[in-house]
Amino acid sequence: MPLLKGRATVDMKVKVKDNPNVQDCVFRIVLDGYNAPVTAGNFVDLVERHFYDGMEIQRADGFVVQTGDPEGPAEGFIDPSTEKVRTIPLEIMVVGDKSPVYGATLEELGRYKAQTRLPFNAFGTMAMAREEFENNSASSQVFWLKESELTPSNANILDGRYAVFGYVTENEGYLADLKVGDVVESIQVVSGLDNLVNPSYKIVG
Repeated sequence: MPLLKGRATVDMKVKVKDNPNVQDCVFRIVLDGYNAPVTAGNFVDLVERHFYDGMEIQRADGFVVQTGDPEGPAEGFIDPSTEKVRTIPLEIMVVGDKSPVYGATLEELGRYKAQTRLPFNAFGTMAMAREEFENNSASSQVFWLKESELTPSNANILDGRYAVFGYVTENEGYLADLKVGDVVESIQVVSGLDNLVNPSYKIVG
């Protein structure tokens, strides 16, 4: 399983359609492998496979922007070595804990007052999408939060239920301009790739 042992920075270039004010936009995203090593590692591994290159924005509403659902019946990344969808466990790092919690929401664990190290508290918070009732179903679909006023830190329905693993740090305001059908032209790791261990993209399937 790919793991990110530290931080990495990626640039995501998006081709914006039907907007005379914005045509191309590059979002800089900092990924936190200290607090989400599995989730961030999975994403960097997919980036290095060019999985997201050419993929459209698939959801864009007042709340989130989302992509990562490949063409075909599968809703995630098909690992060539297994020919099955690769999924990762729900991963939540709690303030004061030494390692993340895996496979369960904080609500399920009864940790109602626990504070997450990576909260949904900023415009551009990045997290894994998953099936609502299956904690460990995340694969390749990711989303960015657009409305931070609805999600005060550790006082919202998202913290402890979805795995945050990064934040957009440059041009996050342009997330509001993205629409379904806009195209992720490329995502490139600009720093921190040496923090990725167990990369699957180097394994010949």
